[in-house]
Amino acid sequence: MPEYTVSEVSGAVKKTLENTFGRIKVRGEVGRVFTARSGHLYYDVKDDKNVLACTTWKGQVSQLSVVPEEGLEVVVTGRMTSFGGQSKYNLNVDEVAVAGEGALMAMLEKRKKALAAEGLFDPARKKELPYLPDIIGVITSPSGAVIRDILHRLRDRFPRKVLIWPVAVQGANCAPEVARAIAGFNALTSGGALPRPDLLIVARGGGSIEDLWGFNEEVVARAAAASDIPLISAVGHETDTTLIDFVSDQRAPTPTAAAEIAVPVRLELLAWVGDQQARMSRTMSQRTETRGQRLRDLARALPRPDGLLSGPTQRLDLMSDRLPRALTRSVELRRGRLIEASASLRPSLLSRALAEQHRRFASQAARLTPALTRVADQKREALARRSDRLSLAPIKRDLAAKKDRLEAITRRLSAAGQSQIKDWRTRLDGLDRLRETLGYKETLKRGYAVVRGDGDVVTSQAVAKKATALEIEFADGRMTVGASASKASTKPKRKPPEQGSLF
Repeated sequence: MPEYTVSEVSGAVKKTLENTFGRIKVRGEVGRVFTARSGHLYYDVKDDKNVLACTTWKGQVSQLSVVPEEGLEVVVTGRMTSFGGQSKYNLNVDEVAVAGEGALMAMLEKRKKALAAEGLFDPARKKELPYLPDIIGVITSPSGAVIRDILHRLRDRFPRKVLIWPVAVQGANCAPEVARAIAGFNALTSGGALPRPDLLIVARGGGSIEDLWGFNEEVVARAAAASDIPLISAVGHETDTTLIDFVSDQRAPTPTAAAEIAVPVRLELLAWVGDQQARMSRTMSQRTETRGQRLRDLARALPRPDGLLSGPTQRLDLMSDRLPRALTRSVELRRGRLIEASASLRPSLLSRALAEQHRRFASQAARLTPALTRVADQKREALARRSDRLSLAPIKRDLAAKKDRLEAITRRLSAAGQSQIKDWRTRLDGLDRLRETLGYKETLKRGYAVVRGDGDVVTSQAVAKKATALEIEFADGRMTVGASASKASTKPKRKPPEQGSLF
């Protein structure tokens, strides 16, 4: 029996595979898809019994018409080969064609469309996550590494109280237990023996689509959509997508990332608060110093208090000196206008005005009687024309009413005339008293006198020197001053002149 090395056996197997199959086409459903950092694409094509590993190199990926996605039923074309380093064989695929949707993916797409049509995926219905929840509810398996990763991350970032609701994360019991856990957390009351969480995290590690299928069930999606508590879904790895991711308020790529989304970093918050406090202190100090300097600058620009008051004080003194003279001048001007106005007041003018008012009143009274007579005649004629159609009683009543109205109007006119005449008399008496008050005789009583020379009123010193005799009129009589005058005149007082001088 010949002896072979491992490399000889691996090379022979590889040659046999490549020579036997060559370039082939394989139909199946795409399983897990993985893109390496180098850009190579690794994925599985499977049927209900077996799995075929497939590889598409980085240079071939850009030439594919269809990029394989998990759950997609495809026909791949390539060459069979093997990898001796791990004793594995695989298909190097350079062409991918869609053959039809897989059964699971078809069912998932159908559910997704139905829930989307109901509006469960609408971003407007998603709730905002609390910035720093006091209590976090975690729905996951208590025995897996997921819960340890979440607790460890929360402890590092910002320790919070955590309530764990253990559930099955795969298998037939997964969907109902997860739905009951979400509803159970929402049923808790705030302040009860078991406090109600402020945030929920539904978490599970990675796995195949079959392992994650429980989170694609409709009952789980509806329970997450109906949750009043904000919910973060962290199911699988970053490339895994389930229905709960679409209805949750926020999706996390991994369970650890969910813990990072749930709480901020405590040390960063403390540092930020300290920095803000220091900035506030510096800002307040700078603002205080700036305002103080500005106040000092403005104070230097202001004048001295005594300088501000010196000008107004001088103006006040000046106005105080001018005020008495101004008041005296104003009184003199008003007195002059009063004298000028009183000179134009004469009894004859008042008599003529009163006579005019009497004449107007008599004219109106004379016109009123014929007018009333004409109105009565017109009414009487109208009454006569309609007397054959009217009864006597209404006519008497109407006549009596019209008579009463005529008498009332007559009384009102008479009263109005008497009242107006009384008012005119009162005004005339007042004007006469004003005339007497403003007349020159009242002025004589206050110590003034009227000087006449040779029968004329003397208004200047020159005229007085030329006069042979001067006659001075006082309030109680007249006297003559001159060579032939030795005592006050006892002649009866003459009518005062229309104009004269008062001294």
